[in-house]
Amino acid sequence: MRRLFPLSAESPVESPVESPAGAPTGSAARPLGGPSPVEDREWTLEELAEAYAYPDLLPGPDAGPGPEAAPGRPAGVWLRANMVSSLDGAAHHDGRSQPLSSAADMRIFGVLRGLADAVVVGAETVRQEGYRPARAREPFAARRAAEGRPPVPAIAVISASLDLDFSLPLFTEPLVPTVVLTGAHAPAERLAAARAAGAEVVLAGEGTRVDPARVVAALAERGLTRLLTEGGPKLLGQFAAAGVLDELCLSLAPLVTAGDAARIINGPGLMEPERFTLASVLEDAGFLFTRYRRLRQEGNNRL
Repeated sequence: MRRLFPLSAESPVESPVESPAGAPTGSAARPLGGPSPVEDREWTLEELAEAYAYPDLLPGPDAGPGPEAAPGRPAGVWLRANMVSSLDGAAHHDGRSQPLSSAADMRIFGVLRGLADAVVVGAETVRQEGYRPARAREPFAARRAAEGRPPVPAIAVISASLDLDFSLPLFTEPLVPTVVLTGAHAPAERLAAARAAGAEVVLAGEGTRVDPARVVAALAERGLTRLLTEGGPKLLGQFAAAGVLDELCLSLAPLVTAGDAARIINGPGLMEPERFTLASVLEDAGFLFTRYRRLRQEGNNRL
């Protein structure tokens, strides 16, 4: 794996130097005391955790920049998405994202979960991908314990109909209770089944619908402020339309699938395209691991 962007001032970009025969032979400048930023090597989990660290969202004069405060949205919460796409824009192949993934992609997947307070996912993705409870990851155990957090992130499932199999280990065997977010008028028998399985039920919408902005607020009220959503595409479309998606971690696979698979964000078009800025790019075996952050706005000016 190698970093393509950003490159630190202490680690200048390699530029080829010519051999007497005119062939590139190496680097004109390499940093001292460490590997080149473009050196292809296996990154440690600690390095990946640093690269994907959540921004400092604590209140106070020294706090880092947080997301734009949307109506009803608490301060100090950050929602990032992690998705994979083929070169031709498919979010899955044969209904699952795994065929588009790689070993490096799965390492980053694990790191993002290790950093999060909650993993937010739609019911259809739970069914298609066969979701199980988050497992404890030893490299993150000490970090999470020192921060007073449970050993694993909570899995938060969004479902209006509650058409879920509550006998699955996701609901009956998690290290921390699975959270189920639904509307106020969800079927009473399904609400009872969810609670009987041990899930924490949260009402986050009027009627039978779930309000994506209220999902973020409800999780933040429970101290779950570092949020990670793994989709699917329809859920991401709802988060984007509500203006609560702060960051997109997009893995671009060097694969072409054709077909009619959904894009990573699939939903009604926005009134105006939302602008994101590139934060980082890593590369491994032709896969690009990009990270984009939403540009905040003040008045009519973008930051």
